[in-house]
Amino acid sequence: MRQSVMTRSIVSATTVVGLAVGALAGAGTSVAASAPAARTPAVSAGSFGALVTQNLGLTTAQAMAVQGWLKTHWSYTGSIDGLLGTNSWKAMQRFLAKYFDYTDPIDGIAGPDTIRALQRFLALDWSYTGGIDGVAGPGTRAAFARFADSI
Repeated sequence: MRQSVMTRSIVSATTVVGLAVGALAGAGTSVAASAPAARTPAVSAGSFGALVTQNLGLTTAQAMAVQGWLKTHWSYTGSIDGLLGTNSWKAMQRFLAKYFDYTDPIDGIAGPDTIRALQRFLALDWSYTGGIDGVAGPGTRAAFARFADSI
């Protein structure tokens, strides 16, 4: 009987030590894994020429229609591929700068100021009734789709 109690005590102690060592090993691994990631430089779009697209909910066909309109009217020179990337947004920003108070650089980024100018445009003829807040929410996306469908 005494040996059975001793065996259980050793097994219990070994289990506790094993769990503690495992927890420490896991913590060491997670700390070690995150340290190199923090030192790794961020990859920028310019480094590799990555194309960032922002269709704001448009289907490929709708985005292609917008690109065709931009090509015809706003010097878009990219592919009609249904992916509203940097060059598509630069052309859109040229349009928005001319008529809808977009005053930031023509950089091809569909940021809040670009979206605010787009919302002013969409409020004019495309039944956008939301706030001019720079957030491409459901109302902005629906009005943008109505514009794309009309082209």
